[in-house]
Amino acid sequence: MNQEIKLLDTVALLRAMPNENLKKGQVGTVVEVFNDEDFEVEFVDKQGRTIAMLPLKSTDLLVLQYELERA
Repeated sequence: MNQEIKLLDTVALLRAMPNENLKKGQVGTVVEVFNDEDFEVEFVDKQGRTIAMLPLKSTDLLVLQYELERA
């Protein structure tokens, strides 16, 4: 995907990861940026407990937007 992913961005998974118990669309937070394509993402439950933390490629992620960006 052609998007800039930054530290602490909220992202969603674009594919399921059954071995990690993560579903497509699962929301996580970028906690480490290794380079333009590789990131460490933390996924938590409703109580804020970590359920998974794993390295992912930018092609596996969609950055979620909370505000409209003006053109």
